[in-house]
Amino acid sequence: MLKTKPNIANTDEFYASLLAAHEGLDKAESDALNARLILLLANHIGEQDVLDAALVAAQLKGES
Repeated sequence: MLKTKPNIANTDEFYASLLAAHEGLDKAESDALNARLILLLANHIGEQDVLDAALVAAQLKGES
């Protein structure tokens, strides 16, 4: 089951780390970093039904 409620112990620390990882990167490098991060986390999750639910949820968030 996809967790959609906040589930990161220290969200501010993670957000700071995420921003720091992107520091100094151009758009293409930043996009590539995001893609690698997505694939690493998807591999960690490893459950197709959870990954499918995440894709659906992400698409719905992008709709106006």
